[in-house]
Amino acid sequence: MGVMGAYSTLLLLLCYLLLVQLDWKSWNLFIVLVIVAMVLAGITWKFRNKVIASFDRALLHIEAVKMEDYNQFSKSDFEQGVTASLHKELTELSKQLQLHKSQYDQHALLLYQLIDQLNTPMLVFNQRQLLTYANNAFSLLYENPWQVYRLASPRLLGLEKVNGQWKINKSDQNWQINQSEFIDGGERHFLLVFTNIDSALRASQLNAWQQIIRVLGHEIRNSLTPVSSLAESLSNKCDIPRDKQALEVISERCRHLQDFVARYSSLSQTLNLDIQIIDTRSLTHKLSALFPNNAIRFICDADEIKADPAFIEQVLINLIKNAFEANASSVDLIFTVKPDSIAIEIIDNGHGISNPDNLFVPLYTTKPQGQGIGLTFCRNIIEQHGGSIAITNRQSPQKGTCVTVILPMLKSR
Repeated sequence: MGVMGAYSTLLLLLCYLLLVQLDWKSWNLFIVLVIVAMVLAGITWKFRNKVIASFDRALLHIEAVKMEDYNQFSKSDFEQGVTASLHKELTELSKQLQLHKSQYDQHALLLYQLIDQLNTPMLVFNQRQLLTYANNAFSLLYENPWQVYRLASPRLLGLEKVNGQWKINKSDQNWQINQSEFIDGGERHFLLVFTNIDSALRASQLNAWQQIIRVLGHEIRNSLTPVSSLAESLSNKCDIPRDKQALEVISERCRHLQDFVARYSSLSQTLNLDIQIIDTRSLTHKLSALFPNNAIRFICDADEIKADPAFIEQVLINLIKNAFEANASSVDLIFTVKPDSIAIEIIDNGHGISNPDNLFVPLYTTKPQGQGIGLTFCRNIIEQHGGSIAITNRQSPQKGTCVTVILPMLKSR
């Protein structure tokens, strides 16, 4: 505006000199100069307002960018010049920031979609450390859906950070918690990923048992095959009844050991599950038919479950059979709907469990004729369904055992 003032003063001076050269009277000279000065002042004021208005719009544009609103654009009153260049650069900046924001939004959307697909609990907290999102596996940590805990603090959820490591106090399982950060909506969020250490330890133990079983199975089969073949050949040629009977016993025991090794080898196999919708009442009818002489009471609060029919039936058969072998006179089989899962409880009034710590250890059994494979096989089936199984003694004065099987609401294949 100082430049405009200088130009106006110079123009007035030139007008004055010109009128003096024309010998105008002082009064006329004064009137003309006042009129010229007023016109120049009006032009200067209008130009000043246009410049100020352009910069005000630029400031509003910058404020919109700060608020991450990239759809508002400012326009200059000048087609060329400094202010026109300023508005053009601001418009290009908004377009670039809008593009980056769209990319960030897409990345955040993909992240949330990935979180939803995983079966391990994941919790998202905003920069004020308030819960803003969690996946369906949240039900493995808490009984209620995560929406009930929306905007809850970590302390309310039983989470605390000790020496830089997150820990959870409200769980009967061992969880390792890892933290990572990401940006969503211009705000920093941190993601807590929960890993079940118990599952990892069991997987390590199972892998060790699988290695042992494979080695032993290989050596036993290599030894039994020629022994069995030789015993059968000699039995066919032998005419002495006593010797023939002894050879048949050897052959029979070889077949038994081969079958024993084959069944234990199933622990190392990955199941090919055929997930289907199973009507619980139809399932209970089949189980009733398999145990016609035993008292089984079925309570079906869930109309259906999603699992592999053959494998889930085998699991329930094994668990019911175990209950009656523990001197139970009755068994309750209860199907209950929980958030994002189905709970199946097998409750009996038998003598309970004497050593619950070793229940799922392969080859371990307390039964005189047991082989220690049933419960391990059951857990393998349930965990390959993405679920869990727990066995506890019922609280005194009631006796017996409660087996709880949790099956997630899997999608049918």
